[in-house]
Amino acid sequence: MTASIDRVIASVVEGDDAAPMVTVPGEFQGLPGAAHGGSLLGVFDAISRVHGTRRVGGIYRRRVPLGVPLSLSVRREYGEAAFALRDQRGVLVDGTVSAVPGIDEASTSPRLPVSRGRPLPISRDCLACGIDNLLGLHVVLGFDDAAVRGEYEPREVYRRSDGTVSPLALTTLLDEAAFWLGALASGESGMTTDLALILHRPAGAHTRLVVSGARADTTPLPSDPRYWRTVVTVSDDAGRLIASAVITFVAVRGAAKKLALAMLDVNPRDVVHGAFPAYV
Repeated sequence: MTASIDRVIASVVEGDDAAPMVTVPGEFQGLPGAAHGGSLLGVFDAISRVHGTRRVGGIYRRRVPLGVPLSLSVRREYGEAAFALRDQRGVLVDGTVSAVPGIDEASTSPRLPVSRGRPLPISRDCLACGIDNLLGLHVVLGFDDAAVRGEYEPREVYRRSDGTVSPLALTTLLDEAAFWLGALASGESGMTTDLALILHRPAGAHTRLVVSGARADTTPLPSDPRYWRTVVTVSDDAGRLIASAVITFVAVRGAAKKLALAMLDVNPRDVVHGAFPAYV
């Protein structure tokens, strides 16, 4: 039986609070050999000791390796926690979690088209979409001209004892949708680099969640067209806004070729072609 996500997170962070070490497990993979951006934000949130409505942010300097002990510095004060994850070369990720009082609790998510459209590729090992990942969300996203969208029924491993969904599932869903918004806009693979999330309210453990992002809101940054700004939300089946994010995706020229070839192992050719037409 797969351990609950809370127990997995507890095993990821070792050592005392003054000098913890983080070893990202293989189940937290995003792109091959690297941690899923949303997974680390979920870890930061879990150990932040910040509750209620909160902002969760991360700036990824470099890809985070799997299975390698990394040092983590933590600073907590006045309803905020700041993190710096490092390897021997320097900082990999800067993260923050901070309380956000006063957000309207009646807020709802924007209504995007209900059709999922064409399916996006899945993988074997990705935390979000990997079919062989025992800890994975096993979510399948789709797209059309208007949006990237997907529905998610929380698996038992992500249901917490208090009847809510683990925030790590929310941070992973947001990051995964942002990746595909950026990839579709640029025609390239790449990585998410600057993640700014708000966790508005807890989601019920037995609630169907909808993650979505409008393609019209995905725009290149004027300072560098390799970088794309995406806007993504997660809502519940009552239409209440659960989480939202503005996430920057950076396109890496040619990176989609290798990824697309690997995806042909588990996806029909037309599905991979829909995501990366220049390479398939």
